[in-house]
Amino acid sequence: MSQSELIIEAGRTEKQYWKDLWRYRELFYFLAWRDIVVRYKQTAIGIAWALIRPFLTMVVFTVVFGKLAKLPSEGVPYPILVFAAMLPWQFFANALSECSNSLIGNANLISKIYFPRLIVPGSAVIVSFVDFLVSGIILLALMAWYNFVPDWRILMLPLFILIAFAAAMGAGLWLAALNVKYRDFRYIVPFIVQFGLYISPVGFTSSIVPEQWRMIYSLNPMVGVIDGFRWAILGGEFKLYWPGFTLSLALVALLFASGVWYFRKTERTFADVI
Repeated sequence: MSQSELIIEAGRTEKQYWKDLWRYRELFYFLAWRDIVVRYKQTAIGIAWALIRPFLTMVVFTVVFGKLAKLPSEGVPYPILVFAAMLPWQFFANALSECSNSLIGNANLISKIYFPRLIVPGSAVIVSFVDFLVSGIILLALMAWYNFVPDWRILMLPLFILIAFAAAMGAGLWLAALNVKYRDFRYIVPFIVQFGLYISPVGFTSSIVPEQWRMIYSLNPMVGVIDGFRWAILGGEFKLYWPGFTLSLALVALLFASGVWYFRKTERTFADVI
């Protein structure tokens, strides 16, 4: 009876890392599904919470910025203007929160067996993306209520969803890796999310920012992501500020690349530190 041989080769894990991501895809599915089930387990209205939170935020922003401040709405109903931005922002904010705690929450798994650790924050982003898809129902309902029909630009929406995914994944990887070593980030992340909501053009359009400040404002990567969503969804008179969008897009690419780099650099120490 022949026995299989186990060959341990120096550096093999590094060489096979990206192939291992595919080999361990079932673990990726399991972690994502588990987190979705746990999040809404024993809640009275279940996944409807993914609808209630962004809807109430949209109502508040519409009243404050649309009714009281009377900010411009680019010729579209203000609730649609707000929710077109609320979708990518809510996805990004949820991904930051989920990713930052993902490694700590799976400490027992990480310290006992080998698998590409990138799977853990990756599955957390997917959970946030499920909420994003569910929240999209509100946008469809608003469009039906106001008889709003998007133009051809809506076909470009998948591209901007991909950009939002890259921004969420890049920032999430940074926070997930940093939170393993510095547990202070469990307190910093909620502040980042809250502060980011007010400095991002969610309740208003970035066009109200003075021209001389728009490039500086675009240093916030979510400005380009949100403007891209609005450009694709609203169509019509809404225009992209291309210099600022290009800058935000470059920063998203840098954020994603550096996030993967830093996560991979610190990954080998997770089991020891966590």
